[in-house]
Amino acid sequence: MVAMMSISTFGFADNHTDSSEAEVLKVLSAYMDARNTRDFNAVIAMSSKTGTLDTNSDGSFHKPQTKQTIEGWEKSGDAITQYYYPEATAITDDVVHVRFYSEGMVGNDGNMSDYRTRVTMNWIKEGGNWVLSSAHYSPASYGGVHKTQASDFED
Repeated sequence: MVAMMSISTFGFADNHTDSSEAEVLKVLSAYMDARNTRDFNAVIAMSSKTGTLDTNSDGSFHKPQTKQTIEGWEKSGDAITQYYYPEATAITDDVVHVRFYSEGMVGNDGNMSDYRTRVTMNWIKEGGNWVLSSAHYSPASYGGVHKTQASDFED
């Protein structure tokens, strides 16, 4: 009887998780499109009302929790990026961790440069909607930045 209950519970949790992960990946796509088209109202609507915790790929340390604003996004400069290999993992019923690779062009006043980064995000359920709560962008400058270890290939 206990084994049967465990299997049933696992099956339910697995189906629920797949649903939240798929929902967040759909919202991620809309969020990235809004950033590329500079639809900052949409970007803000998909960000937590309490603010977001961000670490940018500019070499700076962690930023304080900040409420997203139109003015703040307008200062961010131009960027056209694509994201690749998104993975979503439900941590709880209302928290989904996302990671992906992004590349594109960023800059200001027509002075654009190439951009490659690894991104991790946490999305939370707020007011019935999935919204961005935190993001960490780490530069992906390959070539000599990582010394492999045998354990890197274990899984």
